[in-house]
Amino acid sequence: MSITQIIVQYWPRLLEGLALTVEITIISLFIAGILGLVFGLLSVSKSKIPRAIALVYVDIVRGTPLLVQAFFIYFGVPTVLGIQSDSFISGIITLSLNAGGYLAEIFRGGIESISKGQMEAARSLGLPYGMAMRSVILPQAVRTMTPALINQCIITLKDTSLLSVIGVAELTQTGRLIIANNYESFKVWAIVAVMYFVIIMILSKISKRIERKMSYGKSEN
Repeated sequence: MSITQIIVQYWPRLLEGLALTVEITIISLFIAGILGLVFGLLSVSKSKIPRAIALVYVDIVRGTPLLVQAFFIYFGVPTVLGIQSDSFISGIITLSLNAGGYLAEIFRGGIESISKGQMEAARSLGLPYGMAMRSVILPQAVRTMTPALINQCIITLKDTSLLSVIGVAELTQTGRLIIANNYESFKVWAIVAVMYFVIIMILSKISKRIERKMSYGKSEN
C-alpha cells in the first residue's frame, strides 16, 4: 500500500486524531494559563506560605516525568478514590497540571523582570496591590513573556503524543491503531510526523511574527 493510498483511506481518522490533539491542547493550555498565573503570583508574594505552596507545586511538576504524571492521574488516583478513570479527562488534567507548573515559572520570571519601581510608583498613587499588579505590572510582563508562552504552547502540543499510553485517541494513538490494521509502520509514522511538523511550524511562524512585532514596539518606545 502506497503512502497516497494510506492517506486516502485513513485521512478521516487522521484528521479526527489531529482535531482531538488540538482540542486537548487548547483546553489544557486554558486551564494551565489560569494555574500558571495563580501560582506565578503566589511565587512573588511577600508571604512565605504562598511562596512555599507555589514552590512545591512547581518542583513536583518539573521534578517528575510527564509520563509518570499521566500514569499517576489515570491509574493511581482513580484506584485510591474508587472511581472509573476517563482517558480524555485524565489527559487534560495531566497536561494542565504539567504546563501550569512551567507557566508559573514563566509568569514569575516575567513579573520579576519588571522594575520594582513600577510597583512602588503604582502604590504611591494609591492603587491597591492587586490593581497595581493587574493594571501596571502584568501588561508589561506579558510582552516579555510572550515568546516563552508560545513556546510552551508548542511543547504542550507535542506532549499530547504521550497521552497515547493511556488510550487517548489523539494523533499518535490514531497512528498506532492504523498500523495495527495495515502494518505499514514506516509510511504511517511518516504521515503522522508530517502532520505534527506542519502544525508546529505554523505555531513557530506565528511566534516569530509576534516576537518581531514586540521588538518593533520596544524600539519605538
